[in-house]
Parts: sequence; structure tokens; C-alpha cells
Amino acid sequence: MSQESPVLRLGVITDPQYAALPPHPQLNRHYARSLEKLSQAVDCFNTMPLHAVVVLGDLIDRGFENFAPVLAELDRLRHPRILLPGNHDFAVVQERLGEIHQVLAMPAPYHDLSINGIRIIVTDGNEISLFALAEGDPRRIEAQARLAAMKAAGAVNAMDWNGGMSASQTAWLALRLKDAEAAGEKVIVLGHYPIHPFSDHCLWQAEDLARMLAGSPAAIAYLCGHDHAGNYGLLGATHFINFCGMVDTEFDNAFAVLDLYPDRIEIEGFGREQSRRLAL
Repeated sequence: MSQESPVLRLGVITDPQYAALPPHPQLNRHYARSLEKLSQAVDCFNTMPLHAVVVLGDLIDRGFENFAPVLAELDRLRHPRILLPGNHDFAVVQERLGEIHQVLAMPAPYHDLSINGIRIIVTDGNEISLFALAEGDPRRIEAQARLAAMKAAGAVNAMDWNGGMSASQTAWLALRLKDAEAAGEKVIVLGHYPIHPFSDHCLWQAEDLARMLAGSPAAIAYLCGHDHAGNYGLLGATHFINFCGMVDTEFDNAFAVLDLYPDRIEIEGFGREQSRRLAL
């Protein structure tokens, strides 16, 4: 890491998928081991001067009762935290679906904030989905229709474990980017689902969203999880960074520290997470 001070320094975790369950050998997911991995990440972050720690979704694999031990680990952080849910965070009994954003202490399912003059936009890729909403919810009905149309068109990301954004959220995001451009701010967008490079794990309208971000001079990076193998792409001048899932492998951890400088992003990867130096 550089000797100069970064404008913004974030700890990054994604997809711990904790659950008090035996491992899934075929997927190499070790759900119960994630508590110890989270503890290691928290211990590491607590030695550093960070502006915030970001968790990009899937704190749990399933079961509302599994939030408590994960959040207790995160409570040890001496930094503010920014949490957002992934698809697995909604694998709870239907009566508790409405509590997920509250248990993650989110001010709203999608929102933005400013840290050191950098605008951070939190998006909600679960808004139109088959898992985050109760039966009969209009957004779930919209999700069924959208998924059916995507499957008919042969879209590789037409999976029921992906989700999408409403037209109103997309319009809100476009407006927040315009506001940031007018204010001369740099923007980092957070989401659970990848949007570029395109793959079967991508958000349902990934290509449109990726073009929107790449078309904004304010948007310097999009950070996500969901695809546990991790990935990276550059579209226009926007960096798209898919961080590795913490739940994978029995003992190898995966988390990162992201440093933003005026001319670059430096990512220090721990465990399976790759280190990167990305020019702005």
C-alpha cells in the first residue's frame, strides 16, 4: 500500500453465507466456517484506519436465526458498516421477509451516502425477484413475467436466484449519477449482483445498468459479490469488481481493503481475493 493517505478506505466482505449447517462438498461451501473467517476479517480491519466496512450481501445462507451470530461478529468492528442483502438473505420464512433490511440496519433498500466527498450508492438488485417478496406482491408478479420473457429470449442470466431493479429505482440511480456529475463528485456503486462482464450470475438488466454507469463520468467503480469465483471488467472508464465469496473452501478466507486515491484504486486482497491496482 502507498505511503500517501487514500481519499477513501473501505474494508470489503461478500457472501459469508453463514449457517449452522454441514458443508456442501460439491460447491465447496463451508457455511459454519464463515463465523471464524468473519472474525479474522474483523480482527484485520480493526488494526486499520478505515472509513467503513462494506458487506455486499449474503451474510447468511438461510434461516433468520443465523443473522444473530453474524451480526454479533460485525458488532466488534470499530468502523461504520454498510450492509446490503443478497438473494440468500431472503431464504427465511415468509413472515420475516419484511424484516431483512431492518436487521441489516439499512435506512432504505436503496440509498446513497457521502464519505470524504465520495458518493456511495447502494442499489437493490432484489427489488424485482422471486425470493425477496411474499406471494401476490406486484413486484413478485413482475419478476415472474420478466424471468419468463428472459428465458424465452435465451438470456443466460435468466435464473431464479438472480433479481432485478424496478424502473423507478433505475430512474433514481440515473438521477443520483447526474447529481454527482453536477457536483463534481466521484461515485462508487454497491450491489450484490454483477453487471459486467456479462455472465449467468448477472443482474437481470445488467447490460443496461453497466452502460449507464460506464456512460457517467462520475461512476468510477461498481462493487459486487454473488459470483463466488470473483471477476473484473472495465467498461468505459468504470471498473467493475466482483469480490470472491467468503463461504467457499474450508480454510481459505476472502476479503479485501480498497484504497481510493485521486488517480487510482488499490485493492489489497486477503486469502483468495486478488490484489489489484486500477488506474482512474
